[in-house]
Amino acid sequence: MKVAKKYSHLNGEEWLIVHQEECYQEILEVIDVIDAEACRTKISQEKGRRGDALYSPRDMNSEFSRCFSELGWESERYSYYIAHNLEQMEAMTFMDTPEQRRYLETLGADIIYSYNQIDHVKNGIAVEVQFGKYSFVAYDIFVKHLAFYTGRITNVGVEILPTKAMQQEMSSGIAYYEGELHNILRHGRGSPAVPLVLLGLEPA
Repeated sequence: MKVAKKYSHLNGEEWLIVHQEECYQEILEVIDVIDAEACRTKISQEKGRRGDALYSPRDMNSEFSRCFSELGWESERYSYYIAHNLEQMEAMTFMDTPEQRRYLETLGADIIYSYNQIDHVKNGIAVEVQFGKYSFVAYDIFVKHLAFYTGRITNVGVEILPTKAMQQEMSSGIAYYEGELHNILRHGRGSPAVPLVLLGLEPA
C-alpha cells in the first residue's frame, strides 16, 4: 500500500521527524509492505454489488497487526475511574489512576472502572489502523488519542485510514481520510488538542 494523502495536525508529523524519525519510518515501511490486493477477500452481499470482491477490513487489520508486532509495537491501555458527580469527575481529571480510586473510596462513591486501548504504541507514538465505521474513527481521534496524550503516555497519534478512492472498493459505511479530515478542520485548528498525523492509504 502507499500513503496517498497526509495531514499533520498541531505539528504531529514535524514532532515525529525531529524526535522519532526511526519509528516514523517503521510506520511508513509497514504500510509499504501491506499487499492490499491480497486482502481483497470480502465477497459483497450488498444490493448492486453482490458477488464483488472488496477489500477486507479484517484481513488488512490482521496484516498491519502482524507487521507492527514484528517491529516491537505493542498494545497499551489507559485506565481511569468514572464518577457520577460532575464535581468529583472534574476533581479526578488530572489524577493518576490509583489517586482516582483512593479519592472515590474516601468519598464512599461508586467505583466505576474503565479504560481505552490503542493497538500499536511505541516510544510515545500511538498508531490506530482504522478500516471500520465512521463512529470508530471519531472515537479514536477525539477520545482515545486525546486520553493517551493528556495521560502522558504518548506524545503524538497516528490515524491510518483509506482514502475515498479506496473506500469505494470496500463495504458501505467505512470511514475515509477526506471525511475525517473535514471533521477535524471544522472543529478549528486547535481541536482536538493533541498532535496527530492522518495518513490516507491506497493500493500501491
